[in-house]
Amino acid sequence: MTYMWRMPNDTPPTPLPFPRFTAIDTWIFDLDNTLYPATTDLFTQVRDRMTHYIGARFGLAFDEARALQRRYYLEHGTTLRGLMSNDGVDPAEFLGFVHDIDLDGLAPATGLRAALARLPGRRLIYTNASTMHAKRVAERLGIFDLFDAVFDIVAADFEPKPDQAAFDRMVAAHGVDPRRAAFFEDIGRNLQPAAARGMATVLVRGNDEPGLDDGDRAHIHFEVDDLAEWLHALVDGMGGGARALPA
Repeated sequence: MTYMWRMPNDTPPTPLPFPRFTAIDTWIFDLDNTLYPATTDLFTQVRDRMTHYIGARFGLAFDEARALQRRYYLEHGTTLRGLMSNDGVDPAEFLGFVHDIDLDGLAPATGLRAALARLPGRRLIYTNASTMHAKRVAERLGIFDLFDAVFDIVAADFEPKPDQAAFDRMVAAHGVDPRRAAFFEDIGRNLQPAAARGMATVLVRGNDEPGLDDGDRAHIHFEVDDLAEWLHALVDGMGGGARALPA
């Protein structure tokens, strides 16, 4: 398989230049629909629980609650931020409720585990969800122990990606040198702050993200369909990994 990359204003894409990654010592991954395939559809459960929470809180029918949920998402970046700003909702209560989902459909990701273990340097999770949710999902995938830290929506002061200040807070909290970091996401616009600061950016495709236009693609350097396969090819191209797989 040929892996393609795109730098800003570089059309058409060209074969993946493995040397771009040889200086990387921090690998930052979004969680939902990035570390597991969007086809798993876990986020549908989260979205539906948001709707049920709003419906119960305000006495709204399902469609009315879903409409409010969507409006707050569009206006504030996350439904939670809208509920906090407009309605004084306790974020801990909300996050605990919406992330109480069934993970039975999520299988251990043995191929991804092997690929992540080969990456030289640190691995971080940066998510608009909670650390509790990240831990549950990553443990179910069998990869949580491979990550050095989680930077969640609470650590971001409830400012969601792609908020610039939240991104800088993540960088400062974990001592990240953007020029030596790569960021993986399933939502194109969330890669913009990373690219602006000099990170290599990777879009993990598969969630049929709407509205991905040329403006979004300007800060997407690489696009991949199978994250585990791509990481294996990347490390092979760089001459092998730096860490052995933990027992």
